[in-house]
Amino acid sequence: MVAKSIKIFVDGHVFDREFQGTQTFLRGLYTQLMADYPMLDIYFGVENTARLQKIFPNLPSEKILNYKKRKFGILRFLFDIPFYLKKHQFDFAHFQYISPKQIPNCKYIVTLHDTLFKESKQDFNFFYRKSRNLLFGNSIKNSAIKTTVSNYSKQQINKHYQIPMDQLHVIPNGIPAQLPTTQLSKEDAIKTIYQKFGIKNFILYVSRIEPRKNHLLVLKKYLKLNLAERAIALVFIGKESIAVQELSLMIKKLAPAQRKFFFWFDQVEPSDLDYFYQASRLFVYPSKAEGFGIPPIEAASFNIPVLCSSATAMKDFDFFNPYVFDPHQEEDFERCLVNMIDAPPSETFTSNIAKQVMENYSWEQSGKLFYNLLTAQQ
Repeated sequence: MVAKSIKIFVDGHVFDREFQGTQTFLRGLYTQLMADYPMLDIYFGVENTARLQKIFPNLPSEKILNYKKRKFGILRFLFDIPFYLKKHQFDFAHFQYISPKQIPNCKYIVTLHDTLFKESKQDFNFFYRKSRNLLFGNSIKNSAIKTTVSNYSKQQINKHYQIPMDQLHVIPNGIPAQLPTTQLSKEDAIKTIYQKFGIKNFILYVSRIEPRKNHLLVLKKYLKLNLAERAIALVFIGKESIAVQELSLMIKKLAPAQRKFFFWFDQVEPSDLDYFYQASRLFVYPSKAEGFGIPPIEAASFNIPVLCSSATAMKDFDFFNPYVFDPHQEEDFERCLVNMIDAPPSETFTSNIAKQVMENYSWEQSGKLFYNLLTAQQ
């Protein structure tokens, strides 16, 4: 018996913006769904169609629906998306955080990745908190399929919006089954990064820059421990999405000898990011609040040492023990950083973590969970 085709629209506006975790989620999930479930008839709505075509090279161009370039992004919910949903008569429409007014005969899927504006109020302004609380809450409450990315976020959504736990479904982020650079040795990755960027022997942190991400803590301890004097570099990869004035001032005041070993890239090519992971001496992730926390498991999959925050959703990453810390306790981070630099974990230890990550965070598993939710609604 041939499975019935399911026609699904995906709001892909996140691909029109700077890199963030929702891009990783959509890219990983739908790449897997396209590979495993040909009965899914998938369309994306975006403004930058050429960019999306590079992300999903096997997606037919006629299934990339072009949003009009508008000054205010919210207008796509009022005009572009309703137009396409009515024209193509989709069975489902998948949205991240916010969904538009309901269109008849189309079931909405909302993935609410986090409610951090409620848990970390000091990191978000009043207008953002009030508007997102209303928009996020209404969107997920009114959706036919309610998903999130971690058990932590599931618990918080239940707490803040009183949605029963059995109506909330966790679709975790995953790691590609075959990483593109796994055939490259660590020595070759180190050589590649040095030749292309002039960087070696470095600590890596990958994340957008905003207060809760805690870049300031990393730079403060890097300077206090005089790591530049030991020829240990520090690399930040991520665009500034919310200004951190104290961090900017600290960077401006770096001495020439320190600046020589400090690097900050807004963004790098995906292949280069893989090389950075693999070539790094260690990876740090000091974030105070996350709905999931993708970079530390990405880093761990490359079999490198990871020093990870134990806050919010990252408490699920217990396989990093004992290389975890409280991001609110500066001394805790400093002590752990010194220990990891002077006495790094063994290759056996990091290999075991990489194995656990690959086993527990698989896009194949997440794709299956998501597909089952769709078929249960048919």
